[in-house]
Amino acid sequence: MDLASAEKTITVKSSSVELSDAFRDQAQQGIARVAGKYFGHLNTASVHVSREGSHFRCTVNIQMGALKTMSAESQDKDCYVAFKAALEKVEKQLRRAKRELREDKPTRVDKDQALRDGLSPEPSA
Repeated sequence: MDLASAEKTITVKSSSVELSDAFRDQAQQGIARVAGKYFGHLNTASVHVSREGSHFRCTVNIQMGALKTMSAESQDKDCYVAFKAALEKVEKQLRRAKRELREDKPTRVDKDQALRDGLSPEPSA
């Protein structure tokens, strides 16, 4: 996924914190990397940073393809660390969703039975 198209679908906002361009770039690159790694088709993504006392709270929402929206949040004294932790949580959700879709295949009963019996499946003629 290229960064030019990602800028259109990824929003990075804050209600009470002034975000630098470096943070916005890092957030967009991180989400683009995760999107390309798992499903490839990013519908929308958003990053929201807010301040709570001495900590930053970062919320990451990603919606890919026909999947439901994956969401995670994290708190830390550094907004970069909070973003990285929230992105890792969303990445874990996407990894589990991909594994669930991949492993949702029917099993071959004839092959499974032959493997249980200790025999190799006979080739069909």
